[in-house]
Amino acid sequence: MWLTAAVIAVVTAGAVVALWWPATAGLNGAELVSARLDALKVGLSVAVGSGGVVALYLSWRRQHSTEADLDNRERALAHQEHDAAERRLTELYLKAVEQLGSTQAAVRHGGLYALERVAQNNPRQQQTVVNVICAYLRNPYTPPPETRGLRPLGVRRPLLKTTGRPRPPAAPSNGGTRETQLQEREVRLTAQRILHQHLRPGQAPDPRPEFWPDIDVDLTGATLIDFSLAHCRIANASFRSTKFGGGAWFSGATFGGGATFGGAEFDGRATFRGARFGGGATFGGARFGDNVSFLSTKFGDFAGFGRAKFDGYATFEGAEFGDNAGFDRVEFGGDAWFGGARFGSGATFRGTEFDGNAGFSGVEFGGDAGFGEARFGGYATFGRARFGGGATFGGTKFDGNAEFGEARFGGETTFDGVEFGGGAGFGGAEFGGDAGFDGVEFGGGAWFGGVKFGGDVRFDEAAYDRRVFYPVEHGLSRAGESDPAGGPDPT
Repeated sequence: MWLTAAVIAVVTAGAVVALWWPATAGLNGAELVSARLDALKVGLSVAVGSGGVVALYLSWRRQHSTEADLDNRERALAHQEHDAAERRLTELYLKAVEQLGSTQAAVRHGGLYALERVAQNNPRQQQTVVNVICAYLRNPYTPPPETRGLRPLGVRRPLLKTTGRPRPPAAPSNGGTRETQLQEREVRLTAQRILHQHLRPGQAPDPRPEFWPDIDVDLTGATLIDFSLAHCRIANASFRSTKFGGGAWFSGATFGGGATFGGAEFDGRATFRGARFGGGATFGGARFGDNVSFLSTKFGDFAGFGRAKFDGYATFEGAEFGDNAGFDRVEFGGDAWFGGARFGSGATFRGTEFDGNAGFSGVEFGGDAGFGEARFGGYATFGRARFGGGATFGGTKFDGNAEFGEARFGGETTFDGVEFGGGAGFGGAEFGGDAGFDGVEFGGGAWFGGVKFGGDVRFDEAAYDRRVFYPVEHGLSRAGESDPAGGPDPT
């Protein structure tokens, strides 16, 4: 500050001296006095101007310092508020998790709703909250037994005779245990509803504000009750060894990544109608205790159902398999329908058992299709099916009628060793490559009328009703044509 004043004084003095002597040289009298007064005025003006500039500079520095100080205070306050918010969030989260461990059902309910609020207000915590909810549902749980009807009036067993010995006290009623199970059931249903509520994106293009995107769900080994993720969008999902009590709804759901249901148990009806699997979908070893629907479901990657068991009706009509599909050793206890399904690559049904009717009408196999050693217990139809690659039915057994009318086989086809217990119809079928029927046993009617073979065809050691099979007797050749099996001339 003093240095600045000294500089101003020196500049002012220099201006006055410069104007006092050189500028007034040669002047006398009143003119000299007037000129020197002007020099003083100029010097004073320079001093005042310099002081003003310095004052402005000092004012700017003071304002800048004040603003910087306020900015620092605001940042410090923001950090304090952020730290306070994080502490509150952590406290809410820890309190909610602690509530989930309470023995009181109402407290557990409160913990779930507190977690829901934490996730809704803090998007970064949504995956963590979902993980906690899934972990809660993975805890061991035994659903309450079904409520039985009222006991009819009357004596149902003889009255006990008095033996004179004191009778043991009656066992305490398990009503408390059942009540606890029912309360826990409601808590679990609340947890399931929270997942369903926040994993539904709503109608495009604007997602619902309650939607939590890009969420992974891990319910491995969980016990679920009337579970629904219908029309939900999930990143990755694991339901390995999960038990679904009651119904299970996944209709319209979208799985962006992998989804596994290996070893899962579905006690009631299950529907995956219109679901979309962006990654691999595995149902290996799963058990479906009731009817199940995969109607119009799309599998973007590998779909594996190996050793799954379907106790009821199963439909895959209109389903689309983008990659390989495996149904090896699957047990279909009821009817199984694949009509109109499309397999983009290979499909295998080796050793699969169809206890009911099986429908593959109009199915498109983009790659090889394998049905070796399969068993069809009821009616089986492959009418108008399209096999883009090879088709293998070697060792397959058809207990009922089998229909392949107007089917198209693009590659080599093998029916070697097949047993047709009922009728077998191949009318109008087309074989683009070689076809083998060696050792086939036709137990019922067999018809090959209008069949076209693009390659070689074999019927070596084929039998019809336990006698030699002559294709000409079953519409394969017309009069005057050679019989591909070497049978007698039809004339």
